[in-house]
Amino acid sequence: MNRSFARLLVLVAALSALSITVLAQEAKSAKPVKKQTVELKDAKGNSVGTATIKSSGKGVEVELKVKDLPPGVHALHFHQNAKCDPPDFKSAGPHFNPDKKQHGFLNPNGHHNGDMANFTVEPNGTAKVTVKNADVVLGTGSEANSLFADGGTSLMIHAGPDDMKTDPAGNAGDRIACGVITK
Repeated sequence: MNRSFARLLVLVAALSALSITVLAQEAKSAKPVKKQTVELKDAKGNSVGTATIKSSGKGVEVELKVKDLPPGVHALHFHQNAKCDPPDFKSAGPHFNPDKKQHGFLNPNGHHNGDMANFTVEPNGTAKVTVKNADVVLGTGSEANSLFADGGTSLMIHAGPDDMKTDPAGNAGDRIACGVITK
């Protein structure tokens, strides 16, 4: 009986230690994230830059630093899934849209949370720009509009500009660069 009791005490101590570790990890993950850097890759898997997403007011700012992209105006969106399977990045799913609205800032029926302003790539294939989005947060992942909700989201660069009104994606063209947003 003494050996059984000793084994029981060891088991209880081990489970307690494990529980404390798990609770500490959960507490750590429950803290809101203030900044996240995402690597963006093209359809061939080459890095084309980074996006640093920072909490800003009630939303986020995306500091985009990209290279080796086609010059011109491009759409930038947050997409629903934390997947960027090349070459077409369709695994990222549709735009991030927890509010279940239609696409585009000019759409009278509202816009997706993942909709953002277009940006311009210079003739040398680079861009350094900050784009704001007041409809999403980094947060803890428990908020419906958190970029970490349901396992995360992705950031997508499209081949062309967003027309800001056509549902579901603004006629922005192919998906040419993608980065996964997870904790």
